[in-house]
Amino acid sequence: MTDFYSKHIIEALRSGVPSRAVGAYFSEARPDMTRRINSRLDKVTESGKSDGMIFLGRYGEGKTHLLNSVFSHATNANMVVSLLPLGKETPIDKPYQLYQKLMANTWLPKSSQPGITKIFEEMTPNSSLSAEMSAYAAKELDTDKLYYLLKAYLGTNSDDEKYMFLSDLEGDFASPALIKKSYKRIYGNTVKYNVPFSKTKHAMDYFYFMSHLFRLKGYDGWVILFDEAELIGRLGKKARARSYREMSRFLKPDPRLEATFSLLAFSASYIEDVIDKKQDIQNVADAFAEDTDQLTAANYCISQIEKAHELAPLTKEEIEQILLRLQDFHGKAYDWNPAVSKDTLFSIASKGGYLLRTKIRIAIEFLDQLYQYGEAGNTRITELGKESFEEDEVPEIPE
Repeated sequence: MTDFYSKHIIEALRSGVPSRAVGAYFSEARPDMTRRINSRLDKVTESGKSDGMIFLGRYGEGKTHLLNSVFSHATNANMVVSLLPLGKETPIDKPYQLYQKLMANTWLPKSSQPGITKIFEEMTPNSSLSAEMSAYAAKELDTDKLYYLLKAYLGTNSDDEKYMFLSDLEGDFASPALIKKSYKRIYGNTVKYNVPFSKTKHAMDYFYFMSHLFRLKGYDGWVILFDEAELIGRLGKKARARSYREMSRFLKPDPRLEATFSLLAFSASYIEDVIDKKQDIQNVADAFAEDTDQLTAANYCISQIEKAHELAPLTKEEIEQILLRLQDFHGKAYDWNPAVSKDTLFSIASKGGYLLRTKIRIAIEFLDQLYQYGEAGNTRITELGKESFEEDEVPEIPE
């Protein structure tokens, strides 16, 4: 009988597309790093104080799989989880764009699909949750836009307005003027913002607001997983400087970011290829020469990258154990008994060079041939190319 879970594992590994199920499988190969991450995460859950961490790994050596493992651990611990890669489409130097992408890739515990609107759809105007969130939005944020938005959302009977307000909370920021208009129609009062909201200046209000909401809803925290953080190395030097500054908000969080654990995965070559080669310490000094706080924040981020722990190379014994587990999954997936010794599997997989993902794909192809034909010929899969940190030609847009 076909074991569909095992077949999912094999097909995901064959394609090279990471999945949370595969991430749980790979966590056994990274016990030291997994323990280190989970220990930091558990402290956030217990204390309610936010924390951030960076780890490094060579290209193709399981960074994304490890993030998926953390995803599984966090959801099992009743935490909200966001997972997305950084890059041009998710620029961390522009928090208002990052927030929108993040919300689209945020899973509530026990949810099979991403999204946060369910929380707001369940809120009622006279509930204690609504009262507490309204008071928080009025007093604890840099602007009071979210106070008026939440009150207008709770008070309107218009489906179009509810949709607009929910879209705003997901990062499609509504015009403050539209919120004022709706609020006055609903409550008869004229809105006077204490500070004019600007998405380029005040986007962190939304992060603080959501982290507080998740806690009030009874979740044990929020885990934000940033994959492929090394892609900021392709940005221009000004954008990289801003990225370091903004990244520090997650590594050394403001107290208003509650019970949030942020984890960023960088390529092991990032320090040499970007920070050193592109002289980012000097670039940051030039970018923030007139702002000591921003300079300190950006330098803190760089120091955390330089001090980050790297995924240790797998030993021969660890690789053999991975391959034997892989053989077990293959047998269950296709209902057969691939009795191959660990020495044979290791020898076959080693033809793929140093990348773990390539070793695994070669081992799968070898087992496929044994299953289909009863014998296996020469197996060879070309490794993927080396990552590049050449800057993308993107014009600078003033904030």
